[in-house]
Amino acid sequence: MTPLSSHLRATLALGLPLIGSMLAQIAITLTDTVMMGWYGVAELGAVALGGSYFHVVLILGMGFGLAVMPLVAAAAANDDRRQVRRVTRMGLWIGLIFSALVMPLFVFSGPILLSLGQDPLVAELTEAYLVIAGWGIAPAVLMTVLRSHLSALDHPRIVLWATLAGVAFNAFVNWVLIFGNLGAPEMGVRGAALASLLTHLLILVVPACYAALHKDLRQDTLFARFWNPDWEAMGQVFRLGWPIGLTLLSESGLFMATMVMMGWLGPNALAAHGIAIQICSTTFMVHIGLSQAATVRAGRAWGLGDIANLRLAGFAALILSGAMVAATILAFLVIPAPMISLFLDPADPLRPEIIAMGAGLLAVAALFQLADAGQVMALGLLRGVQDTRVPMIYALVSYWLLGLPAAWFLGFPMGFGGQGIWAGLVVGLAFAAGLMMARFWRGPARRAIGTPAA
Repeated sequence: MTPLSSHLRATLALGLPLIGSMLAQIAITLTDTVMMGWYGVAELGAVALGGSYFHVVLILGMGFGLAVMPLVAAAAANDDRRQVRRVTRMGLWIGLIFSALVMPLFVFSGPILLSLGQDPLVAELTEAYLVIAGWGIAPAVLMTVLRSHLSALDHPRIVLWATLAGVAFNAFVNWVLIFGNLGAPEMGVRGAALASLLTHLLILVVPACYAALHKDLRQDTLFARFWNPDWEAMGQVFRLGWPIGLTLLSESGLFMATMVMMGWLGPNALAAHGIAIQICSTTFMVHIGLSQAATVRAGRAWGLGDIANLRLAGFAALILSGAMVAATILAFLVIPAPMISLFLDPADPLRPEIIAMGAGLLAVAALFQLADAGQVMALGLLRGVQDTRVPMIYALVSYWLLGLPAAWFLGFPMGFGGQGIWAGLVVGLAFAAGLMMARFWRGPARRAIGTPAA
């Protein structure tokens, strides 16, 4: 049995590049927001709305990409390179099929947004953005598949470097195409969309070349005879992936619904909510990276039938995530104002009010971080043992039948406002975390492994 200290080091070594790549992805979104803000208010709103629209569609496709991770990890643990190739290749197939099916959502996004009550000008600008940026859905979904493949095979650093290159590339192309620099035409939102598409392609091509050419990986021949279908492997990826996509979508939908509720409290409350969510999202990337590392580590132990190391892999991931939670809680309670101030103009007369409201939300977010980290770590471990359908049900019940009503009840009938809405999030996330943790430690994870390896 591998010592716990070795599991801690291995999880950290795998998780740090994944954390870095997730933070770099946030930097791309932040760059888009800032640069469009320099261009125009309506255009900023259109790109923000278009980015959210794109992200919701992407989340569904990401489920199939994330399903590849535990399947590859289990196959690699048994040195079954043929299975590694089969599931990754069919994950890429499903990504392409999914992307083709959802393209009409981008091409006809204008009428969809108008039917949802959006301002006609914003809907027109958003459609102009999405008609171009929507073509990035295929490289974005395929990148999720390759990230899962490379991470499961202990090659996550190339994903980090590709994403960091994407940050710089996106900022440069935005500067050229949005504003018409270096002799390029001034394209506004279309320029931002084209920059986004080119960035997604760059972040895909670099890992794809790495996977095809690296001396330790080219034996997998991922792209040789790529056109040959493998229906059995496709079924494996699909059955594991669609519940992951719906789970991710249910959580994302919960946060969108609470944003609508915060809007009912007024623009200042919504601004404070937006800043606090941005801060929480940044720290949450650490837990997502560790969760993906936990999926790989648990997937390898599951593939070998090694229940002792499966448990230790789970403990290691939770210890590291818990350390980050402790540091985050301390920061949220001790220095909330300096963090919130980074997002506000010092001359803004509303600044003190928004800081006060944001500090109250971050106080609730101290509990929020604990609950959210718990549920995402449990999801990562359950994916490692290829258990996704029951966790999906847990998520739907916890988020939508418990968390959302609690947010509304605490925020409005009980009169706690924004802090009540966030407390409702804590209720839903904590309930999900408890159910999922119990399922991993006492449920099918234990039963599926069988006899520990000698």
